[in-house]
Amino acid sequence: MTALIEGLPDAVAIRCLARVPFYLHPKLELVSHSWRAAIQSAELFKVRQEVNSSEEFLCVSAFEPENLWELYDPTHDLWITLPILPSNISHFARFSVVSTAGKLFVLGGGSDAVDPLTGDQDGIFATDKVWSYDPATRAWNPRASMLVPRSMFACCVLDGKIVAAGGFTNRRKSICNAEIYDPAMDVWVQLPDLHHAHNSACSGVVFGGKVHVLHKGLSTIQVLENFKQGWIAHEYSWLQGPMTVVREKLYVMSNWFIYKQEGESRRMIVSASDFRRRIGYAMIGLGDDIYIVGGVNGPDYWNCSVKVLSDVDVLTLGSERPAWRKVAPLTRCKGTILGCTQLRI
Repeated sequence: MTALIEGLPDAVAIRCLARVPFYLHPKLELVSHSWRAAIQSAELFKVRQEVNSSEEFLCVSAFEPENLWELYDPTHDLWITLPILPSNISHFARFSVVSTAGKLFVLGGGSDAVDPLTGDQDGIFATDKVWSYDPATRAWNPRASMLVPRSMFACCVLDGKIVAAGGFTNRRKSICNAEIYDPAMDVWVQLPDLHHAHNSACSGVVFGGKVHVLHKGLSTIQVLENFKQGWIAHEYSWLQGPMTVVREKLYVMSNWFIYKQEGESRRMIVSASDFRRRIGYAMIGLGDDIYIVGGVNGPDYWNCSVKVLSDVDVLTLGSERPAWRKVAPLTRCKGTILGCTQLRI
């Protein structure tokens, strides 16, 4: 068998290849069949962790094009296009997306298609399907379905496992059901139900080792710390608006300012007035930064035009005076962001 790198044991060669940035992997695969096998092996990605060469990416899917995902590499300021998600649901939307175990997971959701004659929902409103993307093989694969079809639900990763809670099931029925997924076993297990459902979308954030489920317009936040203990309801006067976690701290955009929410108190960090016309964007933390991705510039009093965006704006929180800057725009995705999460490769 030919050595990966002449004169070096394969174990050493793998450690050399593990240090090559992920965006160059497709080019490395062209060297030889043995290099391709090495680049697509689970061993290489395990070694990347061992030699501290893992990289953090943003994963983004937008309204256009359908079922397309892109990865953003902040180190090299470039976007990488992933293969099309092979879902058979037209106008796939309202899903959740998380990452764990080095893979990207797209869960639930349904069709955003509308009957052009009646304006009614025209398709599956909620599904139990789960897809995972493996960056080693660069392929999507179906995983075990959720116990309950759901869309517009809270979905988070806690201790390496995926928690799905609340949302809506078929016929737009709000639900309290919660469940947890073990990616190593590919199995879903029921969790205690949320204390209440609400006729609005819910979302989830993890910080302080706890899952926090929020319903739009409600001050009640349901918290999960222990899988067996179940949910505990708390009344918090948190600001309403897009939120994200950076370095275990919660940040919220409200009334065109970014605030740092600490318990019941909050501190204004910086103005976000440049985004006052922007809707349908994603707000997410990566490293020490907050990213505002995509969306649409809607009409206002002075300007009636609507502009579909691929812009990406970044706020670095670690600096003495946080300021916004632009990075490379999305290359193919544009418009309303349907899914956005981090992925460590």
